[in-house]
Amino acid sequence: MTGRPPAPRYVANARMYSPAPGAAAAWKGLFAWLARESGVDLDVVDHAFPLALSDLWARKDLGAAFMCGFPFMLTGDRPRPVAAPIPSGALYGGKPVYATRLAVGANTRFQSLEDTFGGRLGYTASDSHSGYNALRHHLLPYFKRHGAKLYQKSVGPLTTPRRVIEALLAGDIDVGPLDSYALDLMLRHDPALASQIRVVATTDLAPIPFLVAAADCPDEIITRLQATLLTLAAAPACAPLRDRLCLDTFAPVDIAVYDLMLRWDNEARCVGYAQPR
Repeated sequence: MTGRPPAPRYVANARMYSPAPGAAAAWKGLFAWLARESGVDLDVVDHAFPLALSDLWARKDLGAAFMCGFPFMLTGDRPRPVAAPIPSGALYGGKPVYATRLAVGANTRFQSLEDTFGGRLGYTASDSHSGYNALRHHLLPYFKRHGAKLYQKSVGPLTTPRRVIEALLAGDIDVGPLDSYALDLMLRHDPALASQIRVVATTDLAPIPFLVAAADCPDEIITRLQATLLTLAAAPACAPLRDRLCLDTFAPVDIAVYDLMLRWDNEARCVGYAQPR
């Protein structure tokens, strides 16, 4: 007589929103709560830079990992949406949205985005919304007005918000894009950063990166994970985690709203502005 086969285990990862050790530790705590409350076995795996996020998203045992909506919309082999975070703060208005903060070094002469024109522009990756697509969309009216390159040089791919800040502080770029939620987390866990950078512009809001599971993850697993995440705001034991993660709760993912990212991409390409420059 044989026993039951062991329950499948799934992997979880919050690399996109682990820009500081304190944030990474808090996500591990949240995933532990999620596994306990949902009954889904989750193993938190490290998948740090320079490992490719595309390899993480392609894992067959993926249970919960953050994915940007832009590459999600561009790929033909999509993982399954689980839930989208609703960050805390006035910018987000209680919705699963975010923006890009355009930052400069605090000790530089730049007081506005226009002051940085002619300098060096950083970007994260060409398939990033916050670090490329939203940046380009924000610069598009200036590009149309000037009809030429706005910057002397584009520097990238810098890949992560943390590396954008490192490039700013090293003087390698004059202005760079920062995912607003990632910046919130960096400032929460590294308050001294507030005196080192200055935000000179903020892009329009867009739907935020969300947790995804493998394309063939069973419906039951998706349902259990999502149902548990949607209770986060009402879970008293999670109050410290919510504080450390600058997070209100999670919401269901509405894929239709992510068409915005494709529209912004198309608008830029139609006028010959394929790369922010």
